Amino acid sequence: MKFRPLHDRVVVKRLEQDEKTTGGIIIPDTAKEKPMQGEVLAVGPGAKDEQGAVQPLDVKVGDTVLFGKWSGTEVTVDGQDVLIMKESDIMGVLEGQAAGKKAA
Repeated sequence: MKFRPLHDRVVVKRLEQDEKTTGGIIIPDTAKEKPMQGEVLAVGPGAKDEQGAVQPLDVKVGDTVLFGKWSGTEVTVDGQDVLIMKESDIMGVLEGQAAGKKAA
């Protein structure tokens, strides 16, 4: 099944965080916070303005984004846990070398 978000909604897969701190302490699953960084899997066509014209989204599939801790709605699509959120819930796009390292 392929999922296509509507309007200005975006489908994001959370990226896993490191299991250890910089000091080498291993963080158990129960103490971990949910990552606030993810990869965009799908985007809607955009929101309509007052004149009815569709305004395209600034994010695109493959972007690594930062979002708020409580942003979006968690759903399971094809056995994969993803977030569906409005583009306005996304704080920014990570670009360059930092984004490539986190996405790997």
